[in-house]
Amino acid sequence: MEKTSDHDLPLRIELVPKTCWNFTLRKLMPRSRWNKVRQKVFERAGHTCEICGAKDKLNCHEIWEYDGTKHIQKMAGFQAVCDLCHHVKHFGMAQVLADRGYADLIDTLIEHFKAVNGVEDREFDSHVKKAFRVWKQRSQHEWETDLGRFDSLIQSKAFRRAEVPTNN
Repeated sequence: MEKTSDHDLPLRIELVPKTCWNFTLRKLMPRSRWNKVRQKVFERAGHTCEICGAKDKLNCHEIWEYDGTKHIQKMAGFQAVCDLCHHVKHFGMAQVLADRGYADLIDTLIEHFKAVNGVEDREFDSHVKKAFRVWKQRSQHEWETDLGRFDSLIQSKAFRRAEVPTNN
């Protein structure tokens, strides 16, 4: 079954522009604070991957939106995702891992992408090509970062008082 657009896919490749690599909200917080955020996200998701429903080891995925005109990356929320979904989202990094000896990883991720989205090889190939085209274009620019309502999470006093904002 062919999906009409990438936005119809529950699981999408979301490549971070090269100029934004290594900038994460997680890295701005002490590990103990990040662990509290992760646990709240996992609890909200019922300790289940919010994409495929797996109950395996979860990752707290940061959701970023990109304004291609103003070149602003904005923190939009968090999502509990299993290892496979997380590696699909960061497919470029998964390719690096595969090159470092995880030979079967890419085939496993492709099959996971196709199963979760109910698509065939052709749709996967089209999606991955588009994701890398967007990544290449975005990587040509420096991006300003807007943490929005999540800015309070990097302030220790505010974090103790505040709940982790929801994705709504």
